[in-house]
Amino acid sequence: MMGRRLTVLSVGYPLARVSTASAGGAEQILTCLDRAIVAAGHRSIVVAPEGSLISGELHPIEPPREPFDDAAKALAQRRTRVAIDTVRASGPIDVIHLHGIDFPAYLPGAGVPVLATLHLPSAWYPADALAPMRPDTWLHCVSDSQHQTCPPSGAMLPPIPNGIAVEAFAATRHRKRGFALFLGRICPEKGVHLAIEAARRAALPLVIAGETYPYAEHQLYAEREIRPHLGPSCRFIGPVGFTRKRRLLGAAQCLLVPSLAAETSSLVAREAAASGTPVIAFRVGAMAETVRDGQTGFLVEDIAAMAEAARQAVSLDPDVCRAVARAHFSDIAMTTSYLDLYARLADPDRAGRRP
Repeated sequence: MMGRRLTVLSVGYPLARVSTASAGGAEQILTCLDRAIVAAGHRSIVVAPEGSLISGELHPIEPPREPFDDAAKALAQRRTRVAIDTVRASGPIDVIHLHGIDFPAYLPGAGVPVLATLHLPSAWYPADALAPMRPDTWLHCVSDSQHQTCPPSGAMLPPIPNGIAVEAFAATRHRKRGFALFLGRICPEKGVHLAIEAARRAALPLVIAGETYPYAEHQLYAEREIRPHLGPSCRFIGPVGFTRKRRLLGAAQCLLVPSLAAETSSLVAREAAASGTPVIAFRVGAMAETVRDGQTGFLVEDIAAMAEAARQAVSLDPDVCRAVARAHFSDIAMTTSYLDLYARLADPDRAGRRP
């Protein structure tokens, strides 16, 4: 039986719309949690840019004009602070859950328990973000490896591993079509240019799917490092929705994850496993928690090894990939953990103690 009905205010990154089609992992997790909060009978309020698609109540903020530069970020953060204050003034909130990397810029005033999920590598956050001075403010990571990189802090709670809609991917079966796939944000740290080189060396066609956000650096990267290589054996198809993503993941011979950043979980790698598709990834961050080397994919150290592993991907059993995903990457396990944490944070008898 559900305990008392909670009101959870979730706050997304001010420059990224929230939906199942979002390229960012934080936005996908927020979408999943919003849906689970509503399904559990609680009230979900989401502060996010206009155009976000959610299950609960959207309190939209107007995104700044493109391109997204420092001034645009500062404007979006101010709008987010106003939106949080407006929602709080409209009625009681039990928990505020922050998802953006810039959450210290709009950390609300005292009075409501705050949970901040660290979706990105810990080194990307300023030191004061990882040691909040605000009372009743709690942090947590999304993988064990990420948690281990954080400095000791009394505000840090145990990790809650990211989950995906395993059965939605596992239920879709497609004939393998002999191409490699890159799926994710188009930006330097994701190493799209390295996926292009690995696929070329492996003599595999490459499909690149993902969104190029309106940051000058990202757009310049796409223009200089990706566009010149496009052709019959290297296609860029842009952002894809949930249905098309499932088809691509199911039909690919392998997913390439040549990330240059310390991945905190890689949702797309977990989605690939659930689709029965091996993942070829650099051994960075939490990839060892996501890819079982030699069973659901290969962890490699350089481009030459990635190309060789891509050729060998056909030797791996798709059913083993699906079984591992079912056992370890469930969104149900993730949302259950969050709902339990919300209830503990909102417990009126806790009096600010560690939940």
